[in-house]
Amino acid sequence: MFPVKKILCPTDFSEPSLKGVKAAAEFAEKYSGDIILLHVVPPAHTLTPPAIPSGKIIEYYEDLTRFAQKSLNELMDEKFSKDHSVSARVVQGNPSDEIVGTALEEKIDLIIIATHGATGWRRFMFGSVAEKVLRMATCPVLIIPASEKEVGAD
Repeated sequence: MFPVKKILCPTDFSEPSLKGVKAAAEFAEKYSGDIILLHVVPPAHTLTPPAIPSGKIIEYYEDLTRFAQKSLNELMDEKFSKDHSVSARVVQGNPSDEIVGTALEEKIDLIIIATHGATGWRRFMFGSVAEKVLRMATCPVLIIPASEKEVGAD
């Protein structure tokens, strides 16, 4: 596993996922690794609000992609040392598939991903992206757990 030179860190900009970004920054600092921050815009059927007319869906996705890229750029500036190589990528698709696919494509040494800590019906209904990535990835995966207060009651 060591040395870790390329780290993939997916984020959805939630508080738990920002803990993953922080861990990735610390790991990169310690091991002089390069970071790829990744945000996945989910498929339209899971994301598009009913109030958006079908003719505006492409425009809606373009706005989401621009916002995500801007947010990733801000994270790079705020959380990472200028001494490290950090890049950001926004892709569209199924989050776990896109994370694993990006890891393969980029020859990633380590994926650092945070979990939201969903339990009960939420986990049954939505599954866990982190769990799916852990099962499908061909490289090591470091999972940063949500704190008890972030998990909330089911």
